Amino acid sequence: MLPTEVPQSHPGPSALLLLQLLLPPTSAFFPNIWSLLAAPGSITHQDLTEEAALNVTLQLFLEQPPPGRPPLRLEDFLGRTLLADDLFAAYFGPGSPSRRFRAALGEVSRANAAQDFLPTSKNDPELHFDAERLGQGRARLVGALRETLVAARALDHTLARQRLGAALHALQDFYSHSNWVELGEQQPHPHLLWPRQELRSLAQVSDPTCSDCEELSCPGNWLGFTLLTSGYFGTHPPKPPGKCSHGGHFDRSSSQPPRGGINKDSTSPGFSPHHMLHLQAAKLALLASIQAFSLLRSRLGDRDFSRLLDITPASSLSFVLDTTGSMGEEINAAKIQARHIVEQRRGSPMEPVHYVLVPFHDPGFGPVFTTSDPDSFWQQLNEIHALGGGDEPEMCLSALQLALLHTPPLSDIFVFTDASPKDAFLTNQVESLTQERRCRVTFLVTEDPSRVQGRARREVLSPLRFEPYKAVALASGGEVIFTKNRHIQDVATIVGESMAALPLVFSVDGLLQRITVRIHGDISSFWIKNPAGVSQGQEEGMGPLGHTRRFGQFWMVTMDDPLQTGTWEIQVTAEGTPGVRVQAQTSLDFLFHFGIPMEDGPHPGLYPVTQPVAGLQTQLLVEVTGLGSRASPGDPQPHFSHVILRGVPEGAELGQVPLEPVGPPERGLLAASLPATLLSTPRPFSLELIGQDGVGRRLHRAAPQPSTVVPVLLELTSPSGFLAPGSKVPLSLRVASFSGPQDLDLRTSVNPSFSLTSNLSRAHLELNESAWGRLWLEVPDSAPPDSVVMVTVTAAGREASPVPPTHAFLRLLVLAPARQVRGTATFHHRDQLAAPTHSHDPIFTTATPAFCPFTMVTQGRAGAGLSGSPWWGTIGGVLLLLGLDSW
Repeated sequence: MLPTEVPQSHPGPSALLLLQLLLPPTSAFFPNIWSLLAAPGSITHQDLTEEAALNVTLQLFLEQPPPGRPPLRLEDFLGRTLLADDLFAAYFGPGSPSRRFRAALGEVSRANAAQDFLPTSKNDPELHFDAERLGQGRARLVGALRETLVAARALDHTLARQRLGAALHALQDFYSHSNWVELGEQQPHPHLLWPRQELRSLAQVSDPTCSDCEELSCPGNWLGFTLLTSGYFGTHPPKPPGKCSHGGHFDRSSSQPPRGGINKDSTSPGFSPHHMLHLQAAKLALLASIQAFSLLRSRLGDRDFSRLLDITPASSLSFVLDTTGSMGEEINAAKIQARHIVEQRRGSPMEPVHYVLVPFHDPGFGPVFTTSDPDSFWQQLNEIHALGGGDEPEMCLSALQLALLHTPPLSDIFVFTDASPKDAFLTNQVESLTQERRCRVTFLVTEDPSRVQGRARREVLSPLRFEPYKAVALASGGEVIFTKNRHIQDVATIVGESMAALPLVFSVDGLLQRITVRIHGDISSFWIKNPAGVSQGQEEGMGPLGHTRRFGQFWMVTMDDPLQTGTWEIQVTAEGTPGVRVQAQTSLDFLFHFGIPMEDGPHPGLYPVTQPVAGLQTQLLVEVTGLGSRASPGDPQPHFSHVILRGVPEGAELGQVPLEPVGPPERGLLAASLPATLLSTPRPFSLELIGQDGVGRRLHRAAPQPSTVVPVLLELTSPSGFLAPGSKVPLSLRVASFSGPQDLDLRTSVNPSFSLTSNLSRAHLELNESAWGRLWLEVPDSAPPDSVVMVTVTAAGREASPVPPTHAFLRLLVLAPARQVRGTATFHHRDQLAAPTHSHDPIFTTATPAFCPFTMVTQGRAGAGLSGSPWWGTIGGVLLLLGLDSW
């Protein structure tokens, strides 16, 4: 995506930049990058979403100079492809990771693409502006944007991104599925994002709109009237006589006169009869998407908008704390380390933007405390003291589950306890949740597994009582560290480190820094050897490779920079299984997700799934971050060639598959087909990317946590993701098997404990067979507004079946009672400009000029803007009058 020179006659270049774009000629409105296999050269929903977000992020960076750094200059980005890595390097400093930002954009893009595949959305004409449902589609679009705001303000950014993706999908579909482009319009529809403006000049059911077209390409089938219409798809609802179809191979309505269609989804005439207008439709859809992002920014303000899209290189800080009477030392250690992190990073790009704190004891846990203010977090943490209780076990996993609900993805969670879990039955569910949220969990346990004194106990404790912690740590890519009270403050210094993981035999390249080795357990000896054969043992102090510190049975070795490149090795001798963790800082990393190829429908693409499904063809999608990184200036760009799959926990190699570039190489998008042998049976596995840097040296990167091939596909969906107090909400459930017959029990749960019923408790599935069910969730009148509700469905093999459980999680948000809203929002074409209208409703205020999505100049009384007077200014050929907040 290329920003271009801004005409000198227009003020505010940083704002007008957003609507002066050159679309990439080879970048369909198909769901995602995978769709380009069916229609090369098309622009996808993923392209539109990510390019719009990057433009608005650039505008934010231009308007808000970085603290302590020179301001960005627009001219530095003209004529260049706009990339997240480049934006972050320019704003936050070289090497600043854009991984979290790109992951947030991925969440929005996948939610956008899912609208074409989910059973609750794929055939709903109102969600795609089909079948002349234009008024209804606008209402659903604006509703999804309003829900995005509600969720973002409630700090449920996962749900906010899901609703934003759904909104953007509908908005972009309008320009492909309606005849707005055919009407000759050069700007986005001025009323589509404003619910209080009536959509006018709509075609009625009796108005014929298309003529018959028997060819794939139908440039002349639109009747040329001035009314707004859209095409019908399929048989529900049926197409009235004389109406346009959506068109394409898979549209059953297009075989009924008038044949053909008007969709502009792609460059392929087989899918899109109006393919010749695809680029025009894509340009307007991109401009409209920029408008939507900008409006969200104006409503939320820059700080909350940045949190919505995770526009930061920093990670969150999330603590789960046992508060029983024996935990004084541990709580104090957490306080000291938290204070250190807050003070050390305050005001820097790495200052955490999200803080989470969940206390627990027995029988209680929570409440969760979340904030973006470090002082509020410190004050809350400082008020926690070790009181009461004192017996084991505790409600640790319940507290961890609550933390996972409120901690952003790609975060580290640190659990401080000296007790085993009372709620071990949650182990498998929490394992799955950590993988869905891509969060790494580290347990700091100050009671050794063999210790037999200290706390009061209700019963004789099993030596295996800490196994649930080990299982969760393994599933999440974390670890369990046993230590003593007197060492906890030293061991707790690992808190706050968010670094890339490396295997035990690892390659060091020029892009790795600050390698740290942590070893713990009943260790007899260990050594670390570099490529030259120089080794260092467990002796404390400075050695030939770095500095070693020991705290009881916990060793931490910090390697000296610069590191010798090549293959390093670690050897450990211990009783039992030692814990070994190698981590490093690097700007070159990767994100990954999975998708199921959908090639037999109107919108070919990848259906996003959290985990691969046994027996179901699955694609691995890799997004490399930090590709602009160089070991030395002028070096060629690094690249990855293949992925190694390993079993977990044994580490045996399960296979290697090549990675194929998808799209422009600078975007770093790669794809691989997972082998059928991996997908034949349910199992955990890990990913390692192998490649070369710009000068031919080996690159080796490992995923921070494993993935799991699950036995069945389990889908749990709701109409919107929002709940009203006093309501009864239907949820849809689907379970499908692609690896053979399955006898399954289906269990449901909800947190908090609302009433939940289901009509599907058991299912017998043959190969490639699905079962459908319905759940009803009753929301009490007393449900607190802005509270998160999580519904979980578990499909497990009956009785002694070896089939491991599969979990589906659905996040919902309780809405506050609706208030009556009033206000105006008016758009006028320049040649139809009316005098500004004023509203004096005290409930709403306009966005200030600093937060307005476009360049604004005040009109009317001085100082009136914040009390209800509209701001207005120019964008392209449209003069805007932004009134009061109407959504």
